[in-house]
Amino acid sequence: MAPNTKHFRKRDAILDYLRQSKAHPSAETIYTDLKPQIPNLAMGTVYRNLTLFKEQGEIQSVATVKGVERFDGNPLPHVHFICTDCDAVIDLDDLQVPDTLSELAAKCCGGSVEGCQLTFTGQCKNCNERKIESA
Repeated sequence: MAPNTKHFRKRDAILDYLRQSKAHPSAETIYTDLKPQIPNLAMGTVYRNLTLFKEQGEIQSVATVKGVERFDGNPLPHVHFICTDCDAVIDLDDLQVPDTLSELAAKCCGGSVEGCQLTFTGQCKNCNERKIESA
């Protein structure tokens, strides 16, 4: 019984971490942050569980930022902003993806739309303020 308990403990810890994080972490960040609590955690375990969670619709892959895939514990459609300076991935909770956008996309492609990820890029507030201060 102990091996199964450990297996699910790791899986639950990874999913809990993602659901509590607003930073949209990479697999490496998840591994690094959980390793002190779960010393026998392997990087492969993190990757396998992230793949499983994506397939099950529990999480989503937000974007690849500078070659590193970032994850979101909130699988519901919502809007993101990626800072091109500091690589922050930020939820834009006050913006909604309009239904008409999916309808228009379906019309344009002649098919059907099953999902939508809307992502803006630019400089976040902190990076903008740093640029203004250093100017």
